Amino acid sequence: MVDLPTTLYLKTMLRILILTLAIAFLGIAAATEHAPENTTAEQLIDRLHNTLLEVMRQAPELGYAGRFDTLSPVIDDSFDFPTIARIVVGRHWKKLDEAQQSRFLEVFARLSKSNYAARFDGFSGESFKFLAAEPQKRDYLLIKTELIKSDGGVVPLSYVVHPTEAGNWVIVNVIADGVSDLSLKRADYSAVIRDEGFDSLVEKLNAKVSGHGDDPG
Repeated sequence: MVDLPTTLYLKTMLRILILTLAIAFLGIAAATEHAPENTTAEQLIDRLHNTLLEVMRQAPELGYAGRFDTLSPVIDDSFDFPTIARIVVGRHWKKLDEAQQSRFLEVFARLSKSNYAARFDGFSGESFKFLAAEPQKRDYLLIKTELIKSDGGVVPLSYVVHPTEAGNWVIVNVIADGVSDLSLKRADYSAVIRDEGFDSLVEKLNAKVSGHGDDPG
């Protein structure tokens, strides 16, 4: 028969063991909750890449309008267009009224979708490869990937992403073969606004959309 002190000792040790296991479990759970941040960012890029491959494989059947429609919701979810728009317009952004800002944001997002629909218009065995997710300043990540062409050639393709308040990840820049798309557009768009005015820039962007094919409307 176990005496009372021994029973109390065993009960105390059992409580300590349970508490220790609970703390360990919470630690694992917390680490698990934090871990998906990089994975979620990678999944953002994977979804974009998989959609691009999908429209490439079905390019003839979809046509330009079909590719545009297929890509549109994914691109809307993937890119932080409000932030990108402010950056590419530069110091001129604050001089635009709300209607102008809204007008630019609409045409800029439309042009981005149009560019993807026009450029990814066929498939001949291309693939994408994930390389790394590198932390940057202010919670940003640099997602490094490669576009592997059918002839074996490789195009370095990186994405600068950041988390939203809702916890999602969105793209703010694409760097293809070492060239920043954000920097190119900022230099180009700012120069047009400075030399020709805002309306001229919007007209040029709309013309590019129309020049890609049948406007999906």
